[in-house]
Amino acid sequence: MAESSNGAPLVVSFGEMLIDFVPDVSGVSLAESSGFIKAPGGAPANVAVAITKLGGRSAFIGKFGDDEFGHMLVDILKQNKVEDEGVLFDTHARTALVRDPSSRWRAGVHVLPQPKCRHVANGEGAKRGPHPPCLHLPLWLHQPYLGALPPAHLAAMRAAKEAGILLSYDPNVRLPLWPSEDAAREGIKSIWKEADFIKVSDDEVSFLTKGDPHDENNVLSLWYDGLKLLVVTDGEKGCRYFTKGFKGQVNGYSVNTVDTTGAGDAFVGSFLVSIAKDRSIFEDEAKLRKLWPSRMLVVPSAPPRRGAIPAFPTAAMAQELMAKGNQ
Repeated sequence: MAESSNGAPLVVSFGEMLIDFVPDVSGVSLAESSGFIKAPGGAPANVAVAITKLGGRSAFIGKFGDDEFGHMLVDILKQNKVEDEGVLFDTHARTALVRDPSSRWRAGVHVLPQPKCRHVANGEGAKRGPHPPCLHLPLWLHQPYLGALPPAHLAAMRAAKEAGILLSYDPNVRLPLWPSEDAAREGIKSIWKEADFIKVSDDEVSFLTKGDPHDENNVLSLWYDGLKLLVVTDGEKGCRYFTKGFKGQVNGYSVNTVDTTGAGDAFVGSFLVSIAKDRSIFEDEAKLRKLWPSRMLVVPSAPPRRGAIPAFPTAAMAQELMAKGNQ
């Protein structure tokens, strides 16, 4: 198990990083906005930065366009103390600007249509990174794959399994980026049983099961023998957790929310900080419940600024927000 000088075990996040261009005023359309905020993000990068902000150690594996935006994104990882030895730059991939289904403008190499650039976001060709105790795989597949899992994801999972590395999985459902709903379900579930820890939102439970996300039978239909922990996030209501030996619910905290971008990623990152240090949490409900309030719930509940990475709090800030939420 690789450790830093402060004893923190390494968590590697694998996939894409991009930039959100978001209106600088809430509640207005792109056309009505007088300006935009450049907010770095992307699910895997969000998780990596959330970990370092909370005092953990993380690394990022992926490929970037060899242009100004690409180098800026890698610099942001470095500024946030995310290790980058698994990063590559591609001279053939350019960071493009497109409008995504959530009405934000995004700069990200993941949207390039050129065949040779299809796998840039998913890390194909990325250097073999550090040997971690934990690998996080958010699944964000795109139309060019037509439901097929990118080879880089499969290679990373195989290598992780062979090395006894814990696999964390967040399906990150983005329906407009799939050819169809059935293709999305098939792709997401194709690697479902490879994961040790899975985080899904209540909306994702509804989509995957085609049923009521609050019906425990529907949630448990996602369980499989070998899974260590399934967590369902319920927004401001908190979360539900399921293991082989116990289950429960933890309430959220009431705080002033400015922007929920990256909330789920912060939730995952904050959990991985703890689980990378102590896997017995999967089998000890008292330990699991103890870490929820201090690590998990306040982080996604109160980003004080727009965008994901710029808003993630440190452990001290999270404790302060939690205290205010209890008042």
